[in-house]
Amino acid sequence: MTAADGRPIRVLVVDDEQALSELVGMALRYEGWEVRTAASGLAAVSAAREFRPDLVVLDVMLPDIDGLEVLRRLRADIERMPVLFLTARDDVSDRIAGLTAGGDDYVTKPFSIEELVLRLRALLRRSHLALETESSTIVVGDLTLDEDAREVRRGGEIINLTATEFELLRFLMRNPKRVLSKAQILDRVWNYDFGGQANIVELYISYLRKKIDAGRDPMIHTMRGFGYVLKPAA
Repeated sequence: MTAADGRPIRVLVVDDEQALSELVGMALRYEGWEVRTAASGLAAVSAAREFRPDLVVLDVMLPDIDGLEVLRRLRADIERMPVLFLTARDDVSDRIAGLTAGGDDYVTKPFSIEELVLRLRALLRRSHLALETESSTIVVGDLTLDEDAREVRRGGEIINLTATEFELLRFLMRNPKRVLSKAQILDRVWNYDFGGQANIVELYISYLRKKIDAGRDPMIHTMRGFGYVLKPAA
């Protein structure tokens, strides 16, 4: 998805939980979107005036002014800007208040990152603020991944992957030549509430290597002390 003028979608993420903001930001950058974060209501208003976001992910409970007041101030500056509220309270009155104030959707914490991304994409479609690219194929060197068909090939040869292996490879291929830490991979592939250990990343990287790199020039590399990187074979 891109903005109607072809530039990346701009998203402002407002939450005073730094770890959550970073996780959401990473997931949205994975979509190819440009992300800014703010940890307070006043910082969000200031950032929005400079950044001019297409979408806002806005926590209701903030340390200074609440999310409803932030939304009122944002709407005064930018009218066409879908807003998705985050709330830790699953109370009907909170949801009604957010939607009445002009919010477009909401999710209740804890939430699935995948659900959040799907909700944001739906908001963009409904508001007609974005264009969707037709191609569902990611290509890195002689490795191709078709997201719609869920099909992977290397050098034209079909490679059968499990669902988790597919998601891991897709994350690596969407970030070619970029070193990804185990923590980043855990957060994106297994979601932020996954309770496992980083060694599961090592295990699945080894599974992928056996299928992707076996008998071929390697594409998946270990950067000791940093993480993993996928790049075209030399």
